[in-house]
Amino acid sequence: MNEHRISKAYAQAIIALGEEKGIDTPKELTLLTETINSSNDLETVMFLDVFTIEEKTSVINAVMKKLNLSALVVSFINFLLSEKRISLLPVIFKDVIVIDDDKKGFLRGTIEGSEKEISENIKKKLVSYLKNKLGKEAELVYKSNKNISAGYVVTVGDLQLDASLDNQLEQFKKSITDI
Repeated sequence: MNEHRISKAYAQAIIALGEEKGIDTPKELTLLTETINSSNDLETVMFLDVFTIEEKTSVINAVMKKLNLSALVVSFINFLLSEKRISLLPVIFKDVIVIDDDKKGFLRGTIEGSEKEISENIKKKLVSYLKNKLGKEAELVYKSNKNISAGYVVTVGDLQLDASLDNQLEQFKKSITDI
């Protein structure tokens, strides 16, 4: 089973258990992830294999106690540690946020293009297009990508809209060579 499927299954499970127990697991996992990301030392302890599971468990339990996280989230993180799957936490967290946003009728995504910035007008048009196509509000962040010659690639969840010149040339090339 690939990592994406595994992380999605864990994300769905932790959200379902949280809902059942009345716990805002996306909020708690966000707090934990932000805490881990804010400390290089904590990231090192959690994600490098130079520390034993016992050392990792001791450190993260102390952190989770200070954050006052629910027993559910604490058990979940300890389970990931004991199963040597803590490296999946960043992907699980991303999946939790995507699932939670989807339940709230909201999408997050990226716009990639060759320019340093995107005009607000183009961004509004893309957000409006996604709202009409998917029926959900979208929050899009722009990222400059030197591998795109011209145009844009929009990625929201599992949907990718590729309106780049590179993609159009590739499609044209395929249409000519497939004759």
